[in-house]
Amino acid sequence: MGGCNLSLGEDRGAQLEMFRLVFDAIHNGVMVTDANGYVLLMNKPYGEFLQLDSEKQIGRHCSEVVDNTRMHIVARTGEAEINKSQRIQGQDMVVQRIPIRKGGEVVAVFGQVMFKDVRDVGRLASQLSLLRSKVRLYEEELYNLRSTRYTLESIVSRSQEMDSLKREALRAGGNDYPVLITGESGTGKDIFAQAIHQASWRRIHPFVRINCSAIPRDLMEAELFGYVKGAFTGAQAGGKPGKFELADQGTVFLDEIGELPLEMQPKLLRIIEDKEFERVGGTRVLQPDFRIIAATNRDLERLVAEGGFRTDLFYRLNVMCLDIPPLRQRPEDIPLLTRHFLDSMAREAGLSGIQLDPEAEALLQDYSWPGNVRELINVLERALASREGEGIKPLDLPFHIRGRQTQSFAFQEKGTLRETMERAEKEALRQALLDSGQNKTQAAKRLGIHRTLLYRKMKRHGLAP
Repeated sequence: MGGCNLSLGEDRGAQLEMFRLVFDAIHNGVMVTDANGYVLLMNKPYGEFLQLDSEKQIGRHCSEVVDNTRMHIVARTGEAEINKSQRIQGQDMVVQRIPIRKGGEVVAVFGQVMFKDVRDVGRLASQLSLLRSKVRLYEEELYNLRSTRYTLESIVSRSQEMDSLKREALRAGGNDYPVLITGESGTGKDIFAQAIHQASWRRIHPFVRINCSAIPRDLMEAELFGYVKGAFTGAQAGGKPGKFELADQGTVFLDEIGELPLEMQPKLLRIIEDKEFERVGGTRVLQPDFRIIAATNRDLERLVAEGGFRTDLFYRLNVMCLDIPPLRQRPEDIPLLTRHFLDSMAREAGLSGIQLDPEAEALLQDYSWPGNVRELINVLERALASREGEGIKPLDLPFHIRGRQTQSFAFQEKGTLRETMERAEKEALRQALLDSGQNKTQAAKRLGIHRTLLYRKMKRHGLAP
């Protein structure tokens, strides 16, 4: 054999020498006594502190070597004394004394000086307090960086249906069950998802949004689960973590879940149930902790019946369900939402409070809002950009919203046919300019006339070019 040729005695001697080197390298003082309190071992740092030769203390009774020692008492009682105060050579110290047993009986006692000066404990406690304060500060900063944009307070409503949904969302924030949020496009499903995350203990951790309709099919698995180096052509050199890996301790929001490819659904189901997966091309099992919230504007039960969505995945996601009603079913929320959005837009634009004409408000409340809240925001932005006065009037609203009013516009006032036609033409010009954002070329194109004729008509009707 070509290894070590040491004899048994030499090998044991080397081990003892290594033991002695390690024992003497312990920074604080260490002493070991037998069951009667006689010193078996003392390291050099302890001897130097006591101003004694550590080797010469072996065989002496511990009470003759160290002031106020209790090593022999611990040997007798067999009860450890951890982090106790002891005064040695006029200095208060923190020590520990631990009985060593063999066959159920105490055969030795291990003693160690934890702090040579008890004041070190106070300094350590002070440092620990400072570190805790810093941790709290960093947690707050991390919370601000990772926090979602919306909370339950962000959901503006006065309808009973929405108040009930907010209470349900608050309950969802208090547990970790999967949540399925349904509703038409533009109803605010993502806002509810963020609000649930914010109401949960996971709020200081990531909120990872996955738009199931926006990820190409061939990249879906790599995006969700990540991949290792060389997993496929074009992969990043160091690999890449997936969305579920990034969401550890946080929330995964599966938006447009109804668009998830059928072949990906069993893989998603496995992750939700087992909370483990492997990166694409990898072998190491990852086990992140996350909460699932899904949203869709599609009828998942119908999709299940048609074979476009797995039954088991549907029931796994549909533990808590929030169905957000469309805006047309809660008209009492429209004035409140309108005021809220107008105030927010005015602040962003540096404007003073924008007034909404009562007649314009009535038109907004009577409209069916097929695009829901998202459409309301768009309409208000357009009205704000095209208004001529300080407030928003009916004529500042898009034609399709005030259509019922303008259909009879020409006949609201008495006059000759020519006068009625003049009023209708002026209204058509005004609306074309509003719809085109005051772009004369586009307005002329909408009206089917040349731009030169548009300018002449604008001048005749008092609409400044």
